[in-house]
Amino acid sequence: MPADADLRQQAFDVAWRALGHRDRTEAELVQAFLKARVEPALAAEVLEELRAGGYVDDATFARRFTEDRRNLDGWGSDRIERRLSALGVAREHIQAALADDDHDDLAAAVALLERRFPTPPATPRERDRALGHLVRKGYELELAHDALRRHAHATLD
Repeated sequence: MPADADLRQQAFDVAWRALGHRDRTEAELVQAFLKARVEPALAAEVLEELRAGGYVDDATFARRFTEDRRNLDGWGSDRIERRLSALGVAREHIQAALADDDHDDLAAAVALLERRFPTPPATPRERDRALGHLVRKGYELELAHDALRRHAHATLD
């Protein structure tokens, strides 16, 4: 096998190792190529082939990530957006993923409160804990306040 073919195979090996653990963004693969010292032109060529084969697709990654974090971890839109940005996903893919489904952040925040705090917080300290929990999960403070009010009213009714 010629030397170029060996280098090409090594570059694909780097990509397959990264993709073998979980889906990756293009930026994550670029970092893997840099770490493995794959020549930039070869890395771009391999990345293009992976894109063409459907093995790397940031838009699909963003949609799946958004759905998983909302359904499995109860994350809010802000936290999802920050994490996808940190993973190198383009802003347009992030916005499309967040707008893609008919997810209701307020209802999700209320459901999270109902699980974590079955009875509405009665003291300012308990209220602050509940608000802090929602904010850490990635919900905006104003939405967290709305969720807390809705949770309190639902329990009173």
